[in-house]
Amino acid sequence: MATFGACLAIPAIGRAQQNRTTQRADIDANTATAKSLVDAVEPILSSDTASNLQLAIRNYEAFIAANGNWEPPPREAFGLQLGESRRAAALLKRRLMINGDMPLEKRADDKFDEKLDAAVRLFQARHGLNINGHIDEATFYALSVPADYRLNQLKLNAQRIEFWATTLSERYVVVNIPAATIEAVEGAQVVQRHTAVVGKADRATPILNSKIHQVKFNPYWTVPKSIIRKDLIRYMNEDPEYLTKFRIRIFDGKGNELQPTDIDWLTEEAVQYTFRQDPGADNSLGRCKVDFYNKYDVYMHDTPQKGLFGENARFFSSGCVRAENIDTLVTWLLRDNGGWDLPGVQAAFDNGLREDVPLKVQVPIHTTYITAWANRQGTVSFRDDVYAFDAAGKINFTDS
Repeated sequence: MATFGACLAIPAIGRAQQNRTTQRADIDANTATAKSLVDAVEPILSSDTASNLQLAIRNYEAFIAANGNWEPPPREAFGLQLGESRRAAALLKRRLMINGDMPLEKRADDKFDEKLDAAVRLFQARHGLNINGHIDEATFYALSVPADYRLNQLKLNAQRIEFWATTLSERYVVVNIPAATIEAVEGAQVVQRHTAVVGKADRATPILNSKIHQVKFNPYWTVPKSIIRKDLIRYMNEDPEYLTKFRIRIFDGKGNELQPTDIDWLTEEAVQYTFRQDPGADNSLGRCKVDFYNKYDVYMHDTPQKGLFGENARFFSSGCVRAENIDTLVTWLLRDNGGWDLPGVQAAFDNGLREDVPLKVQVPIHTTYITAWANRQGTVSFRDDVYAFDAAGKINFTDS
């Protein structure tokens, strides 16, 4: 009896900690499940994805024919999260049942419970949002997009994928611009996925087919004239020590080094000079640059701004592609060169090795524009039309 009584006498704080631990485990499990339903081995550019999209199109057409557009979420749904009880939670459950993010139930109550948390996290994963289980601004916006708009995305992207899928090789890299992600593909399966940062709308990452031919360890960065004109002059007017802080040096056409005070920053005089940033941790290219042939002077690279990879919308660059965990991608690219395993690549980064390594086997790269796709698990994913190519009905893209 003493032992039984002791069990009943657990302090309230102890019970609360147990409940929080249980809830945390449930939330983590919901996030892991959501990710597993979105991630699949088939590449985004593949005949498998094209077939999966056709099934998704039929499902959306059938729903719209029977019901029209689904209802947008009520205002009261904004800010909802686990543990709350509101009528809006019941409406949200019905909405997510329609999407297939939540199993069908005869009656939806008004509790934001673990089942609704799981559904919200799956919805967020499918739309490339931070998986937090909250009806935040980005999630509310995505829930508000009508069904017929999503159907149009599915149809457009089915045609895009069919167009691209015919040109693919055994081994290649895909950058999907709207998703800001990178896939390394081999044998018709994704072997690596990387979060990326791509070009902002007014400095778009170009869509192209090319070949990766070189990896540069701890590179110099030569500032493009467009960035000198649009950014660097403004930065120097705001902070005259900017170039010195970031170890960017100035050279004239004969290779002579100039000082920042030699330039009139109230004019565009700076555009006629070369600005070169020394290698190092603060270099804008990070520890690595991956070159592929193109006429746009864009490339893939590391970055010192790692925090940007955690953003919902990762459109911050001037056209180049920044890759998270680029060390593993570089290892995969250099596998035919010999001597470049992951520890070797990481050591080159950390030790400041300055070396340009041509690939013995060049790897195709495709920068693409896919805003909707589906996998073999039946999960349909969407992204925003950041460059307005969906709005223009664009299917075929001219590359370099």
